[in-house]
Amino acid sequence: METNRVKKIHDFDQSIWLDFIDRKIMNTGELDKLINEDGVRGITSNPAIFEKAISSSSDYDEDIKTLSKEKQDNEELFYALAIKDIQRAADMLLPVYNEEVEGADGYVSLEVSPLLAKDTEGTVRQARELWKLVDRKNVMIKIPGTAEGLRAIRTCISDGININVTLLFGLPRYQEVTEAYIAGLEDRLHANLPIEQIASVASFFLSRIDVMVDPMLEEKGLSQLKGEVAIASARKAYEIYKSVFSSDRFKKLEEKGAKPQRLLWASTGSKDPAFSDVKYVEALIGPKTVNTVPMETLEAYRDHGEPQSRLEDDLDKATQVLNELKKAGINLDQITQKLEDEGVEKFNKPYNKLMDAIETQRKQLS
Repeated sequence: METNRVKKIHDFDQSIWLDFIDRKIMNTGELDKLINEDGVRGITSNPAIFEKAISSSSDYDEDIKTLSKEKQDNEELFYALAIKDIQRAADMLLPVYNEEVEGADGYVSLEVSPLLAKDTEGTVRQARELWKLVDRKNVMIKIPGTAEGLRAIRTCISDGININVTLLFGLPRYQEVTEAYIAGLEDRLHANLPIEQIASVASFFLSRIDVMVDPMLEEKGLSQLKGEVAIASARKAYEIYKSVFSSDRFKKLEEKGAKPQRLLWASTGSKDPAFSDVKYVEALIGPKTVNTVPMETLEAYRDHGEPQSRLEDDLDKATQVLNELKKAGINLDQITQKLEDEGVEKFNKPYNKLMDAIETQRKQLS
């Protein structure tokens, strides 16, 4: 029998996580199948995923009906629904978490409200609350890597909370995220608290970079670089990762049991029909990384992916691509800051839509 192409990616020391959750995949046994046959090793969720799950099925109706009696606030009701799903998925992934290298994978991510993206204290408060309510060691709380989020990330890591840093687009910001993670571990160590159980990933968003940059490249007569900038940025991020987590500073933490904060490739579904539908999976397979893929990308890869370690191929070309941008007067740092700002907005919209959907269903079911 032919080896499953998705599962084979793990042979190259990359973990595939699924960027999707709903009750149907858990109820039908599909999630079990994805874990056992495709080697899915984690799950990420976000407000848009939950909005779709809750609005497009009756799977949540009974819970909404029951919870409406005890929870007046729509956000509170949403998190009660989401936590139930997250706990169940975390329990299903526990065997992966408990594998030989305990805590290497098997995580499920739950995001703080995107409305808190510019509110450090609010983010910390909600992250602590969600961590306590979910009460699973194989869960990560997602915090956006905004300037305000950086301080929250450091505090939460020092609290011993697993963190998935989301919405990263730019290399300077990614470097700051690694600093927040390491500083959080150091704070915890100074308080004589253990650090070996803490896990974190830094989610670097890819396809949206190309969506924004490619029209500019066309204008500047650099069409040959279309679809190259996100992958070049990811390869440079991996260089930063290797440098930071092999430093003497981190080695001191590693001796006390600290794990490196892995890079996670996000937004890996191709948005341009001219590109291969597995482009952002194929190019970035490499050691000690994670790729979180939407269901359709996973299915496409299962059908025609060609797993091979390619992340460190053409590093000179990655440098050259980013230099070409600079020469053409395209400021990538400005672009990635704009993407971060827009990304926050893009998560706020489905979140508000989600609150409206819950309100509508409450009324219909009461």
